[in-house]
Amino acid sequence: MRPARLLALSALSAALVLGLTGCGSGGGDPARAEGGGPATISYGIWDKNQAPAMQKIIDEFRTANPDITVKLQVTPYKQYWTTLQTAATGGGAPDVFWMNGPNIKLYAGNGQLLPLDGTIKDGGLNLADYPASLVDLYTWDGKTYGIPKDFDTIGVWYNKSLFDAAGVEHPTDDWTWADFQATARKLTDPAKGIYGAAAPVENQAGYYDTIHSAGGEIISADGAASGYGSPEALQGIEFWTSLVKDGASPTVQQMTDTSPYDMFKAGKIAMLWNGSWAAGEYHGIAELKDTVDVVRIPAGPKGSISVIHGLGNVVYAKTKHPEAAQKFLSFLGTRRAAEIQAETGAVIPAFNGTQQKWVDAMPQFNLKAYIDEVPDAAAYPVSKETKTWNTLETEILTKVWTGEVDAATGLKDLATQMDAALAKEQ
Repeated sequence: MRPARLLALSALSAALVLGLTGCGSGGGDPARAEGGGPATISYGIWDKNQAPAMQKIIDEFRTANPDITVKLQVTPYKQYWTTLQTAATGGGAPDVFWMNGPNIKLYAGNGQLLPLDGTIKDGGLNLADYPASLVDLYTWDGKTYGIPKDFDTIGVWYNKSLFDAAGVEHPTDDWTWADFQATARKLTDPAKGIYGAAAPVENQAGYYDTIHSAGGEIISADGAASGYGSPEALQGIEFWTSLVKDGASPTVQQMTDTSPYDMFKAGKIAMLWNGSWAAGEYHGIAELKDTVDVVRIPAGPKGSISVIHGLGNVVYAKTKHPEAAQKFLSFLGTRRAAEIQAETGAVIPAFNGTQQKWVDAMPQFNLKAYIDEVPDAAAYPVSKETKTWNTLETEILTKVWTGEVDAATGLKDLATQMDAALAKEQ
């Protein structure tokens, strides 16, 4: 789900905003532009690191469908949702675009997405070809609104050079919370400004995983109640706050001043929890390519349980070219499109049976760790207004991390406020 923390040129952002607001709105021939000419549709994404793979998919689609032109639009994640919301409301969103779990119910519920059940049938797609948890994620009110594109789980990246310099054994896929905590303390060297681990206020690549590994949950299965009031949630949160208190992690202020992801790349943090999306980034950095590796997240009281999330491809409900858009979407959902993503190392493709190509694309990394987590993974928590309680999480848990509020009090407050927010959705 994460945006891979992209950087973008302001000029490019401005151009893309213009592009987003300039495509699609109701009316016109469903398969061709007005006047009978070839159809030109837009495909909106946010990750520039995936742009080469997406363009290769577009090129192969164009070869088989010369009458349909697909223009790729890359909008940085920080601007993506604001720009998309404005464009979708105004009738000018991309014809096909990326969607994520926190927003699918909102956009589907507002009638901004095209139901895809007919597309799936006509395009020869089979939902059994994708992980069931992702199919469920993009289903709303009994209809399918997104075709799973990729998925991500969480692992622990570590700097082999720092381990070797400290004489500490490298972690393995069967380690535990206690192992992680002890290793973080051993690797911390204040004199050199090196921390054993980073404990940012991070949900997907952080406390969501430890809460589930402790046996808790973020939101109830029916989406009506918060899980933050449980003893298990407290365990999952204190896993992180203890690292900050011990000095094994930078403080919140230090991680605000300098991103822990940048600190890791600079060799100042020995271990960093990060998603499978990080593999391509680290693979592309010469000084990191052979210096870092990854293992499964450590096992808590209930095991090593990562959250799983993944993007979906959707069709804008007001596209001028629904047939062309659905035809392109169908190709995006094929094995071939998944293989292209896997071969470039961009992401773990959602199409079952293609993930090994992603592992093989970067053989120096233990990427199988991410795949092995899938059977026990917990679904990424969402509701119709996910953003509302995501904001509460950040606001309240930041106070817990800094020590302004003790963990038990903060979680009780978070649970109460989240329950009230969820009640408004019912």
